[in-house]
Amino acid sequence: MNNQYPNTNLFIDGAWRIPDSGDSLEVLNPATEEVIGQVAKAGQADMDATLIAAQKGFETWSKTPALNRSRLMRKAADLIRERAHEIARIMVLEQGKPFFEASIETLLAADIFEWYAEEGRRAYGRVIPARSANVRQLSLREPVGVVAAFTPWNFPINQAVRKIAGAMAAGCSIIVKGPEETPASLAAIFTALNDAGVTSGVVNLLFGVPAEISSYLIAHPIVRKISFTGSTQVGKHLASLAGSHMKRITMELGGHAPALVFADADIQSAVSILAQNKFRNAGQVCVSPTRFLVQSDVYDTFLDQFVSATQQITVGNGLDPATKMGPLANDRRVSTMQQLILDSQEHGGKVAAGGDRIGQRGYFFTPTVVTDVPKHARVMNEEPFGPIAVVSRFDGIDEAIREANRLPYGLAAYAYTSSDRTAARLSSEIETGMLSINHHGLALPETPFGGVKDSGYGSEGGVEGLEAYLSTKFVTHAA
Repeated sequence: MNNQYPNTNLFIDGAWRIPDSGDSLEVLNPATEEVIGQVAKAGQADMDATLIAAQKGFETWSKTPALNRSRLMRKAADLIRERAHEIARIMVLEQGKPFFEASIETLLAADIFEWYAEEGRRAYGRVIPARSANVRQLSLREPVGVVAAFTPWNFPINQAVRKIAGAMAAGCSIIVKGPEETPASLAAIFTALNDAGVTSGVVNLLFGVPAEISSYLIAHPIVRKISFTGSTQVGKHLASLAGSHMKRITMELGGHAPALVFADADIQSAVSILAQNKFRNAGQVCVSPTRFLVQSDVYDTFLDQFVSATQQITVGNGLDPATKMGPLANDRRVSTMQQLILDSQEHGGKVAAGGDRIGQRGYFFTPTVVTDVPKHARVMNEEPFGPIAVVSRFDGIDEAIREANRLPYGLAAYAYTSSDRTAARLSSEIETGMLSINHHGLALPETPFGGVKDSGYGSEGGVEGLEAYLSTKFVTHAA
């Protein structure tokens, strides 16, 4: 593998363009802290051109038969699979995750396009039986219009692809404000869509100053729907902007996922799955398990095995085949980890594994396990978004459920138990958008993905993800 990294321009109306101002931003490799490329910085003139293109694209794409849309999306999926190795390499350079994780993300993008390509052919309306013989009642489904989507750097491809594929399948056009930290891997997806023959203006890609782009696009009358993935704080701000203009929104926001391990669980399996998923992408995952709640009877056993599994994780450059966890995204993430750990210790918490930055070059941090942390410590209330697992004990199921529901977040939760009765109770009482029991089965193309409470509302994935881009029109006709 070479280290060649492409610069990224804006994709507007089916073509790659230099911004009107000629401005650009630097892209860093988080494993080396070196500048590896440039990404174009859009201004108002670029946004205006994109809005016009997206409106034109919508007018054509919304009238394109669903079968034709499906064929183009499937062709794009095939191209992504063919190019997966190179796309994954680019992602490692700009985002840092291990190559095998980047490969999985890239191939999943193809699966998402393929699934929505088929589901878009089934966006059915319905006939409603009327009360009069001469009346016909129809519920019709129509694409909502031009979509503005805002996506983060932690999964630079798939956080965007879920939005792109859902919008395209419904017949919408979309403007994606991509992540400036990780632009080139996402740009490769747009290249695949363009090479597949997707109509000009249907998919558009901007980069720049997030606040400037979001405030301009959300307020613009051409945009009819907003989809955002990111922090709760920013999500609330964007939701308020959208609400003031009566724009439909989907918000996939932060989480602080509890992982409940009961005494009757298969402890070895729980340790293996939780360790793998806690430190995936260096913990920079919105559904990452964070609060590990372990029943007292098996607490010591679980902790010993989990610490051992944590200490065996190899941290390094994502292009090294031996690497199991790459660097954090930037120096701000490193600083946050250090602050959270220090705060935990000041409140009586104990570091059972890790807790330190690795080296002086690259944003590497040790996989960390902290115990005996009181509920008022920061890490028990703020999403760490990094490789910190906090392990606490509980005695009974009531206590576990109370702690799981204590925070205003409700994106994902996990549980390990061999009791169907326990599983049934957790299914009904845990306040979360997603609950995975005895495995991690989230974020598949065919399943809904979304949260409740401060973790947002609306779903991506599954039929629910398609619904988000469709409007309902009721037609009643008397003969």
